Amino acid sequence: MEIAKRGGGIHASVRDLRDRTEDELYDLAVPRIRELASYGTTTLEIKSGYGLTVEDELKTLAVIGRLAESMPLRIVGTWLGAHEIPHEYRTSDSRRAEFLDLLIKEMLPRVVEQGAARFADVFCEPGVFTIDETRRILNASRAAGLGVKLHADELKPCGGAELAATLDAVSADHLAAISETGIAALARSGTVATLLPGTMLFLGKPKQAPARALIDAGAAVALATDFNPGTSPTVNFPLMLTLGVSQLRMSVAEVMTAATVNGAAALGLAGETGQIAPGFAADLSLFAIADVRELPYWYGTRLCVGSWKAGAPCHPYEAGSKLNARPPEILLPG
Repeated sequence: MEIAKRGGGIHASVRDLRDRTEDELYDLAVPRIRELASYGTTTLEIKSGYGLTVEDELKTLAVIGRLAESMPLRIVGTWLGAHEIPHEYRTSDSRRAEFLDLLIKEMLPRVVEQGAARFADVFCEPGVFTIDETRRILNASRAAGLGVKLHADELKPCGGAELAATLDAVSADHLAAISETGIAALARSGTVATLLPGTMLFLGKPKQAPARALIDAGAAVALATDFNPGTSPTVNFPLMLTLGVSQLRMSVAEVMTAATVNGAAALGLAGETGQIAPGFAADLSLFAIADVRELPYWYGTRLCVGSWKAGAPCHPYEAGSKLNARPPEILLPG
């Protein structure tokens, strides 16, 4: 928050994105997506949120739409226009209100018309968007036809998890500072708690999201990289499984569920992917391991030797690679 107040953090990324063309953004994204696939990811959510103007958010979402059509992974677009209050709207309460009106009355209809976003998301956090502002944006988004998500209770408890449960959001992300009331609310709801341990690790925070308490209460927990330029610059999804076991105190079975079935549910895809079962898409990743417990055990190591989305290659099998010299392989849902 201190960095953001000085014009860094999200604001620095916003300045960078605004200066880039759609083609530049696309060309930057392609190798990153290939890297994600090389670690076994087959389904990817990409959020906007670094434009914060109507045209720059639409530009970002246009790139996401192009990537979804051209890349082999399953890509879901999310509009995160409410990622931060731009500096030019922080000068007064009236200017802040103008930005909310811009989001709801101008940007949202254009986003829906464009069709690249499946969900709307809001960074609900003290110093960013309040509970009331978040509720207003997400209610408008749902009325316009988008599913809803929240960045909730990342740094301070503010009731974001409770709001996510009340709104029946598909997911509440982050949750490192969730309250006991928030845990109970998510446990009673259908909202998936998406935890992002790489972010807390990179920020040097001593406290991770309370995965154990969430699971024990009955909440559905998913894991994700939160791959972004400021707080989690990693494409290594299996590393999140390592952190899930070592930092969040989850079992291997729990992190595998969080990486597959619950990860699909956090994108509204639980009926299509996330399981190796009849009727589900053949979204698969092949790892050069003899036991599923090796996946989080070899932390930081790329063990994926092939991945497929609906049976089509995302990351081709690398015949003759050193990884393939390891004995029996295990096939897991991507």
